[in-house]
Amino acid sequence: MSSGAEVVVAALERAGVEVAFGLPGVHNLALWSALRESSIRLVGVRHEQAAAYAADGYARATGKLGVAIVTTGPGAANTLGAVGEAWASRSPILVIATDIPSVLRRPDDYRGVLHETDGQPAMFAPVTKAVHVAHAAGVVEQAAEAAIHAALTAPTRPVYLEIATDLLATQVPSVDDLPGGLDRPATMPVDAPDLSPALRALDGARRPLIWAGGGARDAAGAVHALAEALAAPVLTTYGAAGLLGPGHPLAVGLPPHVEAAGRLWDEADVVVAVGSDLDGVQTQNFAQPQPETLIAIGLEAPTNYHVDVFLAGDAAVAGELAAALPPRTGAARDLAAVRADACAALDATALRFLDAIRFALPADGNLVVDMCIPGYWLAGFHTPATPRRLQVPLGWGTLGYAFPAALGTALAGTGPTVSISGDGGFLFAAGELATMAQEQLPLTAVIVDDGGYGMLRYDQVRAGVETYGVDLHTPDFEALAASFGVWSETVFGLDDDFGEALARHIESGQPSVLVAKTPEPLVPPPNTSPNWYRKR
Repeated sequence: MSSGAEVVVAALERAGVEVAFGLPGVHNLALWSALRESSIRLVGVRHEQAAAYAADGYARATGKLGVAIVTTGPGAANTLGAVGEAWASRSPILVIATDIPSVLRRPDDYRGVLHETDGQPAMFAPVTKAVHVAHAAGVVEQAAEAAIHAALTAPTRPVYLEIATDLLATQVPSVDDLPGGLDRPATMPVDAPDLSPALRALDGARRPLIWAGGGARDAAGAVHALAEALAAPVLTTYGAAGLLGPGHPLAVGLPPHVEAAGRLWDEADVVVAVGSDLDGVQTQNFAQPQPETLIAIGLEAPTNYHVDVFLAGDAAVAGELAAALPPRTGAARDLAAVRADACAALDATALRFLDAIRFALPADGNLVVDMCIPGYWLAGFHTPATPRRLQVPLGWGTLGYAFPAALGTALAGTGPTVSISGDGGFLFAAGELATMAQEQLPLTAVIVDDGGYGMLRYDQVRAGVETYGVDLHTPDFEALAASFGVWSETVFGLDDDFGEALARHIESGQPSVLVAKTPEPLVPPPNTSPNWYRKR
């Protein structure tokens, strides 16, 4: 027999979990104690929302399970905004929360126990794939195993696991004590799809186009093969950035919100969507016209557009389709003119900023951006060397994502990490400077300080109204970082001085803050909704 906490931790270890994020509370300390004796690195954050964001950042960077451990009631509730972002972005994270002691819980009766919530699991139902609850000793291990399995089974989304606090310190049955062992959920095999309808639809296609989403980011070879077989340009969503790399001749490297790239969609006679649900953010709220023929490859069929042919399976099916295609004659479309047309219309400050990032960030660097104008520039116009190196919170669109999520990304072991936040968004989680310093993370937090909510300010100025609610009283960020013992520096503007400073910070390998003062208003790019060229 083992304690409930030991059983849960053992299940996490069997699943290969290496890092977990959390905040201790009176109800979950037994879990912290068990983790201290395990192989899992437990990182204490300063707010529960940051724990879930960090788990999401880790999951996006690695494709592995991200874990957030929080306490009962307000602790669990504090994660919901971050869990919603992970849900909309399909991140495999597991939130483990406690409930009040099982001996004090009465069904359908609120008793006023410390941190008690009437129906705590119900809060998570709208933003999770599954909810698993253990309020009795005999189901702790079963619930933990089922929750982990659900989180890691494609199509992935967050999962919530709740355990009554007294069961964490109580001896509970483990796998060896259960009659017949543990009944682990099985993964149902997916039958190979029939490719013939797709092959018929592609036969004679003159202007095919591939649209690759986040579900394709671990299938670069398959998408590459299909693009080559079709001689088709590849548009990638934010979640699939870097799928073909910045130098690939078939990578468009532009968002579909740019008219030059959008014309590729309009002119295509067959669109092959791989691992994408064709969501509103990417399609300018579905203003992109219905393709003449739409083939979709994925675990779930898109519902926002009529699909003519659906191939059920993961993105590797794209490679099978490529292998089945007959040899294609004709040269691939030259995309250089498309890129030149788009870049000619970009704001000069944006272009200098993008150049500075390319100069400073090594190929193995990770960018985690926020809901801010520089973040939108990078989301649309920065192509990383490989997938999973650019994170954008445009699943749900949660301001304040970048810095706490970057804590998890920095622990992924995939290279140096840079977060890009505005002065407003950074303050959502400024307390995580303590986490950054305590854990000595290889993370540079960039704060672009324009004195307010620049995107909202732009909207108001564009509408011709007096600005209100958008100008902020902000701290001396350099001094704030220094107070946590974090190396910090301030530069003015977003061009060469910024790029050179960022390169120094990344090269140092230590936690740091780089503040970029931008007194002139920044202009959002065309992939930001006020500037979408398609209107409904």
